[in-house]
Amino acid sequence: MKKQLLLKMGLCIVCASSLLTACTKNNNQGADKKVDQSAQISADVSSKITALGFSTDNARKVGDNYLVEGDIMLTPANLSETSTSPTLRIAEVEQYRTTNLVKNLPRTVTVSVSNLPTVYATATANAVARYNALNLTLKFQVVSSGGAIQIIGFNQGPSGGYITLGSSGFPTSAGNPYSQIQMNTNAAAYGSNPDLGYVTSVIQHEMGHCIGMRHTDYFNRAFSCGGTATNEGTAGVGAINIPGTPTTADAASWMLACSNGSDRTFNANDKIALNYLY
Repeated sequence: MKKQLLLKMGLCIVCASSLLTACTKNNNQGADKKVDQSAQISADVSSKITALGFSTDNARKVGDNYLVEGDIMLTPANLSETSTSPTLRIAEVEQYRTTNLVKNLPRTVTVSVSNLPTVYATATANAVARYNALNLTLKFQVVSSGGAIQIIGFNQGPSGGYITLGSSGFPTSAGNPYSQIQMNTNAAAYGSNPDLGYVTSVIQHEMGHCIGMRHTDYFNRAFSCGGTATNEGTAGVGAINIPGTPTTADAASWMLACSNGSDRTFNANDKIALNYLY
């Protein structure tokens, strides 16, 4: 998830799988992982990203992975996967999921926090409680270390009018959740005294990516991020509409691409989407 910094320099959030995702705050609203902006991607990698249904605009190499759409990290394994899903439609405004979901339900996924200030650990516990309150067949449990989803920190300042608040990924083809959430500890992201509700909402968003949720405004990131209208991908694969979710703009969804700096949690349509999947 990202947050745009142009409007509120003091507030920053980034959101976003085994596709990694990120959240940013826009120095207008959104977040993504620390990247080597000088790194280039090959034509072969670019074509694979496009084949997965993601935009290659501003795609960047991050270690061995590739950051796309401002907050989604694709691993080499993701680039080699082929879709087994039915024909997909281009997103409009409904809730959307990725091709891969968490399998072997009912299931409890453990979550741990390493080497981060107390507010991040408390926010993680709160985010877990929010999911578990939905009584899904997929539940979460906080553990002291070695969680199936491990939350760690990185430090990256603003770039291009946005700051990354956090990054994560999508489930693996084997049906496991993405294994890592990275949270930005830079002061420009959450300030020197991070708001608990704000941090909770970003972790909640990134956990959504880890279990297969795409952005609600995937069809047009400008809905939450501002700026030029941008579709996150052609939806050849990887953006499957969840039945029962609305076909009109959903300004309060926890899976909007960019944060407005508030404590955004599940709305009624989000709950419909999660209950349908899990």
